[in-house]
Formats: sequence, structure tokens, C-alpha cells
Amino acid sequence: MLAFLLYIQMALAAFCLFRVIRGPSIADRMVGLDIFGILVVGICAILCIQTQRSFILDIGITWIILSFIGTLTLAKYLSGKKLNE
Repeated sequence: MLAFLLYIQMALAAFCLFRVIRGPSIADRMVGLDIFGILVVGICAILCIQTQRSFILDIGITWIILSFIGTLTLAKYLSGKKLNE
């Protein structure tokens, strides 16, 4: 069952990457990248359950923190403000 969920997560991640590459606007690409980050954390959680290794979940947590910081930075850049405001 977990393998099936893992394949579904990977397929959805591929669709998100397609949106990141072919998105009509920068906002669409940003949303696709956020959703991709969330799916990667889900993949890490499933792999953590399957392999019984907890360090994989640490990788997912690190990924989502970096994704959040990147999203904030990109949103501030797109709004036309400087990063130190």
C-alpha cells in the first residue's frame, strides 16, 4: 500500500515539475514549486515509514524550511521591494 502511495506522490511531483517548467506566469511557477516541495516532504515521510530510518524525515523538514524561505524571498522580489525592507 505504501509503495502505491509513493508512486502517486512521484507522479504528482512530475506534474508539478511540468507546471514549473511550462508555467504561463511566474506566479504559476512559484505555486508549482511550493506544491512540489510539499510533495517531496510527503515522499520523505513515506520513505521514512517504509525504511524505518528517521533521518529521511529530517531531510524533508530541511527541504520545507528552505522552500519556505525561498518562497518568501521570491515573493518579496516580485513585489519590487528590496530584501532588507
